[in-house]
Amino acid sequence: MPETNRLAKSKPGPATQRFLDIAEIRDDMVILNDGTVRGVLLVSSINFALKSEPEQEAIIQSYVTFLNGLDYPIQIVIQSRRMNIDAYVASLNSQEKSTTNDLLRAQIADYRTFVSELVELGQIMQKRFYVVVPYDPLTNKKRGFWQRLSLVLSPAAAAKLNEKQLADRKEQLARRLSLAGGNMLSMGLQTVRLDTQGLIELYYNAYNPDLFEGERLSDLSKIRIED
Repeated sequence: MPETNRLAKSKPGPATQRFLDIAEIRDDMVILNDGTVRGVLLVSSINFALKSEPEQEAIIQSYVTFLNGLDYPIQIVIQSRRMNIDAYVASLNSQEKSTTNDLLRAQIADYRTFVSELVELGQIMQKRFYVVVPYDPLTNKKRGFWQRLSLVLSPAAAAKLNEKQLADRKEQLARRLSLAGGNMLSMGLQTVRLDTQGLIELYYNAYNPDLFEGERLSDLSKIRIED
């Protein structure tokens, strides 16, 4: 059985989780209370203004084609975070201590101070872009009105998935994510799917932005998009 990761309750408001639609996060996907699942792609950015006119037109056309090819809704999420350079400053401190040249050590110290003040005073923000892709097997036409109504009145029942149902949702979601990633590649956008750890950080940051700044989760160094 794969390890199940559940969203941790916020200390200031432990009751918050009761109002979320998220049942659990596991197997690189978000499982909602109604049994539907979500996958998230981290998407790179491009400087549209620096592209030539033909390139801009090609990107727009690719985007239109991408949207017209969808038969399900997607969410485009932009998340702004204050840039964290703690690791970089720590490396500068280490270099400063290990340097025997007094002049070089002083230059490193000045540079470290400059970078820290620049980020602190400038409030430099880092933006990340995400595309949320759903899979909803409950929209099956074979379900009657009363079946749909029972799922609405008792959504927790739909979340009790057996391993076969979960595997099917996982496979169908993976196909959609792969297709969406391929379509975005035609626009010059690189994508990477968030794993379970990345999903937890994304939602934790969304619901606890203040706590997230001071409480660092495990390093997600594996989630990278090369320029």
